[in-house]
Amino acid sequence: MKKDRHSKPNKVLFFLGLAAILTGTVMLAFLVGRKLLRDYRRNQLMKTNVVIEIPELRIKAPVLEGTDNEVLSKAAGHFPGTGAPGEGNYCIAAHSSTIYKEYFNALRNVQTGMEVRLYDVSKNLYTYYVSDSFIVKPDETWVLDDAEDVRVTLVTCTDDGTQRRIVVAKPQKQDN
Repeated sequence: MKKDRHSKPNKVLFFLGLAAILTGTVMLAFLVGRKLLRDYRRNQLMKTNVVIEIPELRIKAPVLEGTDNEVLSKAAGHFPGTGAPGEGNYCIAAHSSTIYKEYFNALRNVQTGMEVRLYDVSKNLYTYYVSDSFIVKPDETWVLDDAEDVRVTLVTCTDDGTQRRIVVAKPQKQDN
């Protein structure tokens, strides 16, 4: 009986292909599992916390108290000492990054007149409309000051991270 001289390389290629498929499947399962876990945690946080939503930009995020790295790693954060939903200047920060999927990534596409919704912890709805969008230096904290009106101020980094993108929304739609 004649031995096939190609059978050994074929077996090696078969097992290498099988290993590549298994590795890819495990990696895909890990990434999908991580996304599902993140979505589950976000949905749990949205049940018991303030929620911000900008439907046109497909932004929807829970808002926790504080703006430290621990808070911003899992949600948007409310600047302590600033307003409340429907009262004063309610200031919210969240990460934005061209590399990672962060809550405020789409904020760079905001336009005047877009609807911003806030749901307080009792899930009462407060509707605002974008009135202004501009860039400031990181040390320009005046945007967090009480403005003597009702508004939401959103703060995130610019794409290169050197400046801050500010979006202001007010309860009444502004005529342009």
